[in-house]
Amino acid sequence: MADPKESHGKDAPGTTEAAMFANRLRKGAKHFRKWAQARGLTAFRVYDRDIPEYPFAVDLYGDCIHVTEYPHRRALKSGTAETQRTDVLAAVTEVLEVPAERIFVKTHTPQPWGRAQYGRVGQGSGRLVVEERGLKFWVNLGDYLDTGLFMDHRDTRQRVREEAKGKRFLNLFAYTGAFTVYAAAGGAASTVTVDLSNSYLDWAEDNLDLNGLASSRHELIRADAKAWVEAQARGPERYDLIVCDPPSFSTSKKMTGSFNVQRDHPRLLDALRALLSPGGVLYFSNNFLGFQLDDKATRGWKSVEELTPASIPEDFQRKDIHRCWRMVAP
Repeated sequence: MADPKESHGKDAPGTTEAAMFANRLRKGAKHFRKWAQARGLTAFRVYDRDIPEYPFAVDLYGDCIHVTEYPHRRALKSGTAETQRTDVLAAVTEVLEVPAERIFVKTHTPQPWGRAQYGRVGQGSGRLVVEERGLKFWVNLGDYLDTGLFMDHRDTRQRVREEAKGKRFLNLFAYTGAFTVYAAAGGAASTVTVDLSNSYLDWAEDNLDLNGLASSRHELIRADAKAWVEAQARGPERYDLIVCDPPSFSTSKKMTGSFNVQRDHPRLLDALRALLSPGGVLYFSNNFLGFQLDDKATRGWKSVEELTPASIPEDFQRKDIHRCWRMVAP
């Protein structure tokens, strides 16, 4: 959460660069507040690293603000990152007219490949409910680097809801189950939600319950999704609609070995194709910058269509935040 002492009042953005940031934030907030209201969103982005010198993302969640800092290595070494953060928080407090106690700040530091970005980063409770196109979701702004709702997949979730009626739906690497909520709301005949974390599965169950969708038709399974898929592909169960949004890299005491999306996706996609009913649809996505879909991974599919950058909502200026494909089984 932001430190009230870091709020400098109305004249905080004292430099030309800081004033530019404040002005861009003001314009973004004015435009996207109207844009979000028209779409039934109470969680949306108003600034997305628009100015390269100010590598921050500023998101509104109801009456709270979530600020994520992506500091450049040079700024970390020189110590200017801290000064810049102070200017940004002062501008956020002034421009968005939100008191410091409702501003939550995270720092997304550069990490070596293979080090997970997930996990607890704080102890303060920032749990609240946000709305998205008539559905509700629990988010937690204080305890984790991510909030529990990946807003950049908002449009793909809507696609799933529109296609889910009467379908057997599978959600892999499911996180807090937002895709499952959309599928259930769209009239899916059944859903299966798979994640390695009991905490995230409990969160997914809370999200279903929040929307009045909790039912025995919606199964939650704690498992290593990759190993689970490969085992299930040898069995009789088939699905009509699958979402698979794996992390770039994952390792845990609960799983065998590690998961690397670039290395492992051809084998994963082969197993997913086997799990689909004839004509079934897979939405496959990941956020590994530089990801390349292996030619081997596309063989045997009836069609493979990349949806990005059109799958990324308007409030996200960075069109490399994820890549997403729609694949149809033969």
